[in-house]
Amino acid sequence: MSSGTNPIDAPLTVVVDIEGTTSATGFITEQLYPYSRAHFGRWLDEHGDDPDVVRAVEAVRELIGEPDADDRRIVEALNGWLDRDEKVTPLKALQGMIWAEGFASGELTSHFYPDAIPALRAWHAAGHRLYIFSSGSVAAQRAWFGSSPEGSLLPLFSGHFDTENAGPKRVADSYRAIAARIGELPERLVFLSDVVDELDAAREAGWWTIGVRRPDADEPYYDRGVGDHPETATFARLDLDGDRPILREP
Repeated sequence: MSSGTNPIDAPLTVVVDIEGTTSATGFITEQLYPYSRAHFGRWLDEHGDDPDVVRAVEAVRELIGEPDADDRRIVEALNGWLDRDEKVTPLKALQGMIWAEGFASGELTSHFYPDAIPALRAWHAAGHRLYIFSSGSVAAQRAWFGSSPEGSLLPLFSGHFDTENAGPKRVADSYRAIAARIGELPERLVFLSDVVDELDAAREAGWWTIGVRRPDADEPYYDRGVGDHPETATFARLDLDGDRPILREP
């Protein structure tokens, strides 16, 4: 980590999760998951020689222990993981490629909670560096934030992290790796997520944490709560002006 490059009075750096945090999980599972399911077979057939696809397919074969698995078996494995909503890296990689095509064609448009985009824009304007850390691939993240109902939000972000380039989201070392990659002190980093295990891992790595709970939405982790992490239902309550994040009164 390049400690000392970021003075203590510099704006805090914010890292956001996507599902259940900036955006509704239901939209992703009900709109994007079926879209990728419908296109897995075609994608492997049309893009089978693409190096990223080759790498993802080989990773699937390794994970299922079938080095000679054909495309039919690969699609079967992908759909099985999708049915169980497993955060498997090659599944997320292929989904990201397919979604990117769907967003580019206009078939797909991403979803954001009403408070998310105004807050992200305000934080960026105030000098806070913004990053994404999601189980969705970097390609999926770029497609999602590049195709919001209000246009591309990609200029707001300084970088993207997923389970391939950072590691599992429930492991503290992944957050240490992100801090090292962006050259930021852990005590200058704030992580926003709806999943308590992710928040615990970020705090273990020395980060500030904010648990996001969306009470008016059918979010799968809502009932679990966010443990003893500060909790908010909206980004609008988050004050990042000081040396630590503070939640304003509702």
